[in-house]
Amino acid sequence: MSNKTSIKLFEQNQVRSIWSDEEEKWYFSIVDIMSVLTESVDAHAYWRKLKQRLKEEGNETVTNGHALKMVAADGKMRLTDVADTEQLFRLIQSIPSPKAEPFKLWIAKVARGRIDEIEDPEIGIDRLMETYLKKGYSKEWINQRLKSIEVRKELTDEWENRSVKKGQEYAILTDEITKAWSGFSVKEYKKYKDLKKENLRDNMTNLELVLNMLAEATTTEISKEKNPKTFEESKNIAKQGGTIAGNTRKEIEEKTGKKVVSPISAKKLLKENYKQLKKK
Repeated sequence: MSNKTSIKLFEQNQVRSIWSDEEEKWYFSIVDIMSVLTESVDAHAYWRKLKQRLKEEGNETVTNGHALKMVAADGKMRLTDVADTEQLFRLIQSIPSPKAEPFKLWIAKVARGRIDEIEDPEIGIDRLMETYLKKGYSKEWINQRLKSIEVRKELTDEWENRSVKKGQEYAILTDEITKAWSGFSVKEYKKYKDLKKENLRDNMTNLELVLNMLAEATTTEISKEKNPKTFEESKNIAKQGGTIAGNTRKEIEEKTGKKVVSPISAKKLLKENYKQLKKK
């Protein structure tokens, strides 16, 4: 675990949070959430009562919950009940408070949007394009990113055809491809760019995206030709696909004298672009 500064909710109200490097997720203090989203003068008492009720109902958020050490009001490290993002949303839905209503409405809106996207995938593409534009990405980068999503989908479809299991096995193969072309595992790559929960591909430069696509597209084609029967065979193919893109990266670096894999994240890049625009 690594400590991180408190995040702000509802202006000056703060919620203690902690980042788990192992699980790559944020955990939030439940008592702080109760303090922000309820009218109770005693958030600790409110949470104890709500926790008991949820336990009696067999709520998994409570039964699977755990505590982590966080800095308390007295400055000492004390065990505090925490929730990850998914658990947090489920808890919010159980809070009968006017302050929680905006969150409940937002969750419902997101769910409705997701259902719409399943029924009509084009809606999802349009929404994604709009989101990237609002964040300040260029149209050229966005088109590249959308293409990378298509290439990734073709690869995961191929893995599914080869009975590769979603989740951990997908992650292992992705790691093999990434290490072979970039020299970094996914975790190392994200650390190099100072990322936490952010999507790695959303923080790649155009050239990084192109090489990542080359690695994944090549892996797909090799897999189709070799018809791997086992996970180990798919793992070897992932290395082969990544290595081809890795050799291309080395050639580019040799010709340009510059490293392809950049420590710059999208946040930093967009910030610099914004500064440049203000100067003009």
